[in-house]
Amino acid sequence: MASTETRKMVLAAAAACDEKKAENTRVLELDPADSGFTDFFLITTASNDRQAVAIGDEIEIRLKREFATYPNSVEGRKQGEWILMDYVDFVVHIFLDEKRAFYDIERLWKSAKTVDLAELKATLKEKTLAARKKSATKKAVAKKAAVKKAPAKKTTAKKATKAASKKSATKKSSK
Repeated sequence: MASTETRKMVLAAAAACDEKKAENTRVLELDPADSGFTDFFLITTASNDRQAVAIGDEIEIRLKREFATYPNSVEGRKQGEWILMDYVDFVVHIFLDEKRAFYDIERLWKSAKTVDLAELKATLKEKTLAARKKSATKKAVAKKAAVKKAPAKKTTAKKATKAASKKSATKKSSK
């Protein structure tokens, strides 16, 4: 089962594809029995080789900035017909239209489940909200425990000095 962090990275990569006007972006969740090398394939199409490189660059920049991660390897960036970016837990395939049709990766991985990006985003949002709620509850409990354990207030050194100076001022004025 892929981690939440991996799922967030896949979403960020898909968002980068969308931002650079990639077409027909699909995410396949691979069956662990069939594929022991990665959890997801992100497959997208570019109109030309320059757009393919731009999509790859945007994915790399976004994942570097948001997750401090780099691809393990990148293949095909110079030609731009099929760029493969290996992030270990997921692999990005950026194709030109004719190359995508020729290799038809979706057909090769029939057992893979197509992931609905909107559903994935909603699931991650729910998990994040649940984690925040759990964290807030723990903080509230810890705060209550700290209040119960706190000792009674003692007079501070400032208050004691202030009281002493008032006494001496009162003594001087009464003389």
